[in-house]
Amino acid sequence: MTTHSPNQSSPAGLDQLLGVEELASYLGVPVKTVYDWRQTGRGPCAIRVGRHLKYAVTDVRHWLDSHRDRQSDPASNEA
Repeated sequence: MTTHSPNQSSPAGLDQLLGVEELASYLGVPVKTVYDWRQTGRGPCAIRVGRHLKYAVTDVRHWLDSHRDRQSDPASNEA
């Protein structure tokens, strides 16, 4: 099995996809947490490919950006 980091580009301009285990590892959370987030609608949007769930790297990045703690973000304190 080939694993990809979320920073790798994919061929033909297609968005890189991560499996549930890869996403959990990248985020440093248990796989069960990723499934819980999916059940409650709190995680990044997933793509079903047959029986497998995949996560587009761009969707994960947008989801992470939307969960950024603005109080600890130096850019948010500039006015």
